Amino acid sequence: MKKGKHVPNEVRKSFILWLIAIGAGVFEMIIAIITSLSEASEDGLVIQALIRTIIFALLTVVIISMYRGKRWARIALTVLLGGIGALSLLIDPIMWLIEGNPLSTIFEGVVLTSLLFAASRVVHLAAVIAALVFMFRPAANQYFRPA
Repeated sequence: MKKGKHVPNEVRKSFILWLIAIGAGVFEMIIAIITSLSEASEDGLVIQALIRTIIFALLTVVIISMYRGKRWARIALTVLLGGIGALSLLIDPIMWLIEGNPLSTIFEGVVLTSLLFAASRVVHLAAVIAALVFMFRPAANQYFRPA
C-alpha cells in the first residue's frame, strides 16, 4: 500500500478478483492432473505442474504489488493476465469452432471433470474481465498516479 494513501474499494475488488482468477487457474491445473492420471498419461505432468505453480506464485506477487499501488504491476496484470491470459482461456473454444464443430454438439461426451473445467474457465474469464474493469476505474486510476 502506498504510504499515506487509502486503498480504494475498486483496487480491493480487483485484488480479490485477480486472486479468484489465480484460484480458478489452480483448480483447472488440478483437474488436468486428475484427468492425466486417470488416463495414465503422465507425459511431463510433474514439470508442467511445477512450472504452472511457479507462474501462479509469481503472478500472486504481482497482484500483491498492484494492491500496494505499484503502477508496473497494474500494467503487467493488464498485459499478462488481461491480454495473454484471457486469450489463452479463449483459444481452445475458438479453435473448436474454427474446426467446424457445431454448437449443438458442445455437450457430447461431457463428463464431470470437463463440466468442472468449463465452469472454472467461465469463472476464471469473468474474474479477469471484472478485475481489469475495477483496476481502471477513476478511483483506482487516482491511486496509481505518481505521488
